[in-house]
Amino acid sequence: MPRATTTSDVFNAIAEPRRRQIIDVLARGEGQLVGSLVDSLGIPQSAVSKHLKVLREVGIVSVSKLGQQRLYRLNAQELKSVHDWVKPFERYWTHQISRVKQRAEAKARAQATADKESRKP
Repeated sequence: MPRATTTSDVFNAIAEPRRRQIIDVLARGEGQLVGSLVDSLGIPQSAVSKHLKVLREVGIVSVSKLGQQRLYRLNAQELKSVHDWVKPFERYWTHQISRVKQRAEAKARAQATADKESRKP
């Protein structure tokens, strides 16, 4: 079965790890020039530009001209469909985190008990 094009929707656009990295960088500030993104990501400018084009086409980023340069900004509201889809699964993560916390606390108690026992004459 053929894959959907990367510009068909937000889910396809963010399926690429490099595009998610770009989103992460853009989420940290007011806007980024392409050169700053290249420096932050350590990948060629042509690859950054290609990924920005995809993100722009689905509306996740916007671009404005700043003299000869282009300033990219995150349109976080365009990720709401992803958030809405993932939100029902949050209870699973919360449950898993609680279980990890409980196990860590039990292990710490057991270790403390073992330490006390080993110090007894």
